[in-house]
Order: sequence, then C-alpha cells, then structure tokens
Amino acid sequence: MKHILPLLLIILHFSAIAQNTISGKVTDKKGNPIIGANIYLDGTYDGTSTSDTGEFSFTTSEKGTQTIVVSFISFETYTKTDIISKLKNLKIILREDVNALDAVTINAGTFETGAKAKVTVLKPLDVVTTASALGDVFGAIQTLPGTSTVGEDGRLFIRGGDAEESQIFVDGIRVFTPYAPAARNIPTRGRFSPFLFKGISFSTGGYSAEYGQALSGVLLLNTIDEPVEEKTDLSFMTLGLGVGNTQIWGKNSFSVNTSYINLAPYQKAFPDRNTWKKPVQALSGEMIYRHKFQNESLLKVYGAFSYTNFDLIQDDINFVDGFRFGLDNRNLYFNSSYKNKFGDNWKFETGLSFTNDYSNINIIDDLVTDNENSMHFKLKLKKQFSNRFKISFGSEYFITKFDETYTSNTVGKFDYGFNNNIFASFAETDIFFSKNLATKIGVRAEHSELLNEFTISPRASISFKSSKSSQFSLAYGQFYQNPKNEYLKFNQDFKAENTSHLIANFQSVKQGQIFRIEGYYKNYKDLVKFDTQIANFNANYNNNGSGFAKGFDIFWRQNRKIKNTDYWVSYSFLETERDYRNYPTTARPSFASKHNLSVVAKHWIEDWKSQFGMSYNFASGRNYTNPNEPGFLNNQTKNYNSVSLNWAYLISQQKILYFSVNNVFGTQNVFGYNYKNTPNMNGNFERQAIIPNTDSFFFVGLFWTISDNKKDNQLNNL
Repeated sequence: MKHILPLLLIILHFSAIAQNTISGKVTDKKGNPIIGANIYLDGTYDGTSTSDTGEFSFTTSEKGTQTIVVSFISFETYTKTDIISKLKNLKIILREDVNALDAVTINAGTFETGAKAKVTVLKPLDVVTTASALGDVFGAIQTLPGTSTVGEDGRLFIRGGDAEESQIFVDGIRVFTPYAPAARNIPTRGRFSPFLFKGISFSTGGYSAEYGQALSGVLLLNTIDEPVEEKTDLSFMTLGLGVGNTQIWGKNSFSVNTSYINLAPYQKAFPDRNTWKKPVQALSGEMIYRHKFQNESLLKVYGAFSYTNFDLIQDDINFVDGFRFGLDNRNLYFNSSYKNKFGDNWKFETGLSFTNDYSNINIIDDLVTDNENSMHFKLKLKKQFSNRFKISFGSEYFITKFDETYTSNTVGKFDYGFNNNIFASFAETDIFFSKNLATKIGVRAEHSELLNEFTISPRASISFKSSKSSQFSLAYGQFYQNPKNEYLKFNQDFKAENTSHLIANFQSVKQGQIFRIEGYYKNYKDLVKFDTQIANFNANYNNNGSGFAKGFDIFWRQNRKIKNTDYWVSYSFLETERDYRNYPTTARPSFASKHNLSVVAKHWIEDWKSQFGMSYNFASGRNYTNPNEPGFLNNQTKNYNSVSLNWAYLISQQKILYFSVNNVFGTQNVFGYNYKNTPNMNGNFERQAIIPNTDSFFFVGLFWTISDNKKDNQLNNL
C-alpha cells in the first residue's frame, strides 16, 4: 500500500502537467463583451462558453498545433490555428455576419421577389391577383414605379426608354421574343404563364454586369426548382380553356400548362370597334422538366410553344375601306439550365436557349414574312472566398439570323435580313465591408460581329445601412445595345446605341411595410436617326441621335396593417427628351408620360370566402404632333385613367369562381391622334382619336384543382 500511494501521486502529477489551459476574451468591434459565445477546439469535445464579461477558460490534453473555433449568432465564425501553448489570454473580436437577415442589400434600381429575397417588394402571387394585370407578368410589373402606361401597346416602357430597350431572361437565359403578337393599338401580353415561376427580379437600371444588350432594364424570371406535390389544374374561361399538370417521381418532376383562346364568342357578346374577319385564336403550351442529382446539382429544361391567328379591319381616317391587318404567328422557345457546386465554395451555372419566331403578316394587300432564329449560350462561375468577398465571371454568345420577305402587288418582291453574332464576357465582385456597408463592382465586354465593334461597360453600386430598418444605395453603369431589327434589316453601318445610368436610392423596411424612393439620370448617345417618314430601305441612317431621362420613383406597400388587406402605391415622375428616329428636333417621345401612378389593393373576407381586388392606373397626357399648328410633338392628350376590379369566390376548397372588369367605369381614354394625309378645303388636317378597341373588358372563369390532399386551389394563381 505504501508503494501504491506514491505511484498515484506521480500519475496525478504528470496528468496535471499534460493539461493545457485555453483562455481569452471575446468582444465585438466596439469592445462590448459577447456573452454565451461557443468556444471549442476543432475536432475535439474540449470547449466552453463565454461568461457575462465575455471571458472564457478551459483545459485540454491536446498537444501540438490546434484550431480554436469561436461562434455566435449574427457574427462570423472566428478560427485561429497555432501551437497549443500560444492559445492563452486571447483577445478575440468577432465581426458581424454580413449574411444576417438584417444585413445591407445591394438594391439600387432592382426589385426582388420570391422566397429568397431579403426584401419582397412584389410577390409572385401578385402577378396573378392584380386586377388590371389579368394574369399577365408584364401587366403586374407595370404597377411598379419606373414604368410608363402605354395602354395601346402593353409592353414594358422603363424610365424614358422604349419597349425594345428592355430584355427578359428565364433562369438567366435570354428570351428573344417575349411578347405575343398583336395588331396596332391593341395591347400585347407576355407569352409566359405565371404558374411556373417562383420569383422575379425587375431592374429599372444599374443592373448587374451579367446582363447586356439592354439600355433601360431587365426582367429575370426564375422557374420553380422543385414542385411541392402532384396536381392538376383545370380552367374554364369566357375566352377559352386551360389545363395544367405536375408529376413527381424520385428526383424528377414534370410540369405542363396548355391553353386555347378563341375570342369569337366574346366578341359576339361584346362587339368592339374593329371588324373581325378572323377573331383571335391562340394555342399555347409550356413545359418544364427538372432533375436533381445526388450531389444536389439541378438540371431544368423549359419549353414553350404558341400559335396565334387573326385578321381584322380597323377604322382609319386615311383608308376608306379601313386598314386591314392579318397575322399568322408561331413561336417556339427552348431553354435549358444546369447548376452545380464543386470544390471549395465554387458554383457552376450554364444554359442555352433557342427561339424560332415565324410570322405571315397581311398589311392591306401586301404580305410580309418574318423568320427569326436566335440562340444564346452562357457559362458562369461563382466563388465565395468568405462571407465578405464573392466573385462571379462568365461568357456568353448570342446568335441571331433574321430574314424578311416583303411582297407588294405594285412594286414586286424584296428580301431583307442580317446575321448578328455577339460574344460577351463579364466579371463581378461583391464586397461586404461590414453588415452595414457593401459594394458590387463589375465590368462587361462585348464584341458584335455585325457592327465589328468592341465595347466595355463598367458597372458599380454601393449600399449603406443607416439604421436597423433603412439603407441608402448608389449605382452607376454604362450600357450598350445593338440597333433594332427594323433598322438592321435595311442597313448595318451602325454603332451600338448606349446610355449611362446614375441612381440614388433610399429604402425603409419594417414589419409589414416598405417605403422606397429612387432618383436617376440617364444620358443617351449614338441613337439611330433616319430621314424618311418610317424606317425603310431608301432611308439614310446614322448614329447622331441623343437624349436624356431623369426623374424619381416612389413605392409604398403595407401588408395586413389593415386586417386581411394588402395594398401598394407607386408613383413615377419622368422628364425626358430625345433626338432620334426621324425627329426634326429634340422632344419628349410620344410614349413617355411625365406622371404615372398605380394603386393596387386586395382584401380577403372570410365570411364570404372571397378575395376582392382593385387597381387604379393614372398617366398624364402624352405628346403628339398636330399638323394644324406649328412645331413637332406640340400637343398633349388628356390624362389616362382606369379602375379595374376583380373578385375570387371559393365555391369549395378546390373550386374558384373568378370575375374581373378592366376599366370598370368605361373611361374614354385617348392615346393620340391620326391625321388625314391631305388637308381639307379649309387647309386643315382632319383627325381621328386613337382609342382602345373596347372601353371595358370583362372576364369570368371557373378554376378547379385536383390533388391528393384535396386542399390546394388556384386562389394563389388568380
């Protein structure tokens, strides 16, 4: 026994010697102690938590070089690797996590939507519940600030830019013909069903270097990655029929939507101002296949087809028998995308799209045949070096082949067309200096084979979080776009049109409400000019055009502060002038309104199982030229006003009856005037107002969902 006791003492002595003490103090950058931070040696169970003073101390039997890890919510995880004897009396300062929910976001010029957006300004649901939108993506976007109401057109006009200055992308891949065809003075719609999209990013300027060939804005549509369940949706409408279905098996899913539209019955019940030889018929379908691989990479294949046919005669002051316009159009669009993660925080994305758009157009007695084939290839890499530094870069290639044949009864047959290939590369970095300060810096380079021109576009933005609920942002960018097809088919001796954007933004986000105000200035250069009444092969073209656009936008949204009520208000002020096309002098373009206002409200009444919606759109008068008075674009139309209402009634859990009325008060809106080509006996040019084909539009539909859980319905899609 007397020998055992000394032996135990020796063992305890050496055990004590083998134990090492790790100690220190954890604070934030202001020196405030962080209480309860988690401290441990990587790969061991040895560790502790910080005390009320931010201090910690624990012992370990580990030897040699070790890594200490310090973590706490809302702060970046801290690591330090050193020999064990030097991990004592540490002074550790944790930095705020720039990915926290209340961190700054880079948002100048951009509205984000969807589940992953830190600030949701417009939800995907809003696309189909806005009364004036009638389920059209572009109709809903037009209730946001920065857009102008051009009621006879229907496309996006952004901050003084015309509709062709904006581009649309699906899963990051270009859509070359996003709008359905329509006759003159009849508003078009988008080709896409909103049912397949999870989120939208709408940029009114200053957007990422990843996107080009757009002078005014880009609209990014992101398809759903994984559907929740299998279901079938049936639609019975006053305009036609629709069906949608989703199937899921293993790591695969397939969704399809189809619809058939025929306006003949509606136009018989509610005649408009046109004489229809063939009322509008349209057949369209969309599908998307998804496959998720074992390594969480994702493949998506999206396809869309549409066919539109109509023939009508429109009243026109210069044509005794009216102006005939007939159209057969078919459009085929494929889009595939693949994304994967690999290595140390690398992400790989690639995709391609193909578009074929073919039209036979009858104009009076002449025939125009257009055929456009376009492709887009894209490759992008992203690397996150840390929470504070990310970089992305990539390349893309655009191919466009456009052919047109014009056949006239009087002057014969003419062929026009062009081939245009564009190669572009881009690089961009996100730098977060702190949770309150971040910047995005990028550059884009493009080469157009048709124009034989190389351009460089710098882009930069910075955001500063001034308080818990508000932030300021600034953005600058240079943007280039090749001239329109209507010019390139006659002449290719051009430079790219270009503009620069300068944007200042303030945004405040609190629970259930958003306030945003943004000012901007755009400077246009190298715009296309020609010297004939319309662009044709006899015109002389140049790039001597210029212009500017400046103004500010205001957005306010409040959700459920009033019980079961959601509403938003958008206002835009625009001051713009251009000298382009065949303008003899600088003037505000005829599509631009100085003031635009949208008010959208939705209210759910539980006892009635109903959702009611209202939209009000206002636009100040637009310029037009009165040849009876001196000057160019010398008069202004009256203001535009329209109130739209909708009502969705839940017949049963999976059946919905839906009503909507656009311009419910039948306001007599005027978009401009057509003047007689020759004066009358008194020397005056007689005129005809350009007005909507119908003052109000009525829609009734029954929507039925069939699913296993018997709870789903299409209320979210209405």
